[in-house]
Amino acid sequence: MTEMTTDVLIIGGGVIGLSMARELAIDHSVTVVERGRCGGEASSAAAGMLGAQAEAYGDDAFFRLCVDSRKMFPELAASLLEETGIDVGLDRAGTLLLSFSEADISARRERFAWQKAAGFEIEQLSAAEIRREEPFISTDVLGGFYLPADGQIDNRKLVHALQRSCELRGVKFFEETTVDRLAIDNGKVVGVFSGELAFSADKVVLAAGAWGTEINAGFDLPFTIRPMRGQILQFRTAKRLFTHVIVGPRGYIVPRGDGRVLAGATMDDAGFDASVTNEATEHLIESTSEISPSLGSLKIQEAWTGFRPFAPDRMPVFGRVPNAENLLLALGHFRNGILLSPVTAKLIADEVRGIDAVPTEFAPSRFYSAAMGS
Repeated sequence: MTEMTTDVLIIGGGVIGLSMARELAIDHSVTVVERGRCGGEASSAAAGMLGAQAEAYGDDAFFRLCVDSRKMFPELAASLLEETGIDVGLDRAGTLLLSFSEADISARRERFAWQKAAGFEIEQLSAAEIRREEPFISTDVLGGFYLPADGQIDNRKLVHALQRSCELRGVKFFEETTVDRLAIDNGKVVGVFSGELAFSADKVVLAAGAWGTEINAGFDLPFTIRPMRGQILQFRTAKRLFTHVIVGPRGYIVPRGDGRVLAGATMDDAGFDASVTNEATEHLIESTSEISPSLGSLKIQEAWTGFRPFAPDRMPVFGRVPNAENLLLALGHFRNGILLSPVTAKLIADEVRGIDAVPTEFAPSRFYSAAMGS
C-alpha cells in the first residue's frame, strides 16, 4: 500500500474540483484524484453558457449565487491568461431570447419583470431589432429579449487553463484513479483508498459530479446525486455567423469564435448511458432550425452526451456534513457547473479555512433535517 499525505484532497477533477484546487493551492498542499481525465465528463460536454438571468425564474438565493459567480469571470479569465497564457474565450456579447408568438412575448415580459424591477439589465427587442443583431435568425421571429450581462466561455479551454494553473501552483494529480472508499473513525475521514493507494488529508472535498454519491463515503448520505443525460450537437460554419448566445423556445445555440456552433440541449433520466440517440438528435435539429433554418440544414460535425449532477431539490450541495468533521461536499450543480465554478471555489475554500461561508439554502444540513423530520 502506497501512502500519500496532503492538506486537502479533492475527489473529482472537473471544473468544480479544479477551481477549488486552484484557489486552495494558495495556502495549502492540494491533491486531486480523478476517476478519468480531468474535465473529461460534464465539464467538457457542457456548452459554456453563463446564463444567470436567462434561466432564472425568481429572485431567490440560487439566482443571487449565479449572479455573484457570473461577476467573477472577467477577473478569472484575465488571471488565467496572465498565469497560463491560455485565453478561455470569455464572450460578453450577451444572450438573446427569441419569441415566435405574441403569447410567448407576453409570458417572457411577465417572467422577466422582476429582474428589471430589481435593477438587472434586460431589454425587449422587436423582430427587426433582433434581425439587425443576428441576420441569420429565422424570419418567423416576432420579438425577444436581450440580456447583456449573460454570456459564454469556452468550457474546454477553461478546464485546460485551470489544470495548467493548478500544476503551476503545485497541485498534484492522480488521474485514472477511482476512489473505492472513505474510512471514517470518530467522526473524521482518516483515509481515502483507491486500489493500492491510501491518501490522508486534513480536509477532504467530494466533488465527483454525477458520481458524487456512487462513492462509498463510509456512511449513508441522506440524498442521492443522479445523472441527467444531456445531448449537444456541433455544427461548423465557414465564418462566425452569430454574435450572441441565442435561446429559442425549445433549445439554444452557442456560437464560438472559430465558426463552431453548439446546439443544445436535451435532458433525460437514463442513468449512465452515454448513447447519442436518434430521438435527441432529431429534436436538436428541429429546435436549431426553428432558431435558424440555414444552420439546422448543415451537416452535424459532432454529437456528444454528458451527465448533469442532479440533487433532489435541483440545488447545489455545498459544505460540511455532520458525519465527518473534515469532509466537505461540492455536488449537485446540475445545469450550472461552469457558471458556478468560481463561486463554489470561493465558498469551499473559505470553509476549509474555517470561515462559515455557505448559505444555509445550499448546505447539506437541509437534507439531514428533512430526513430527521420524515
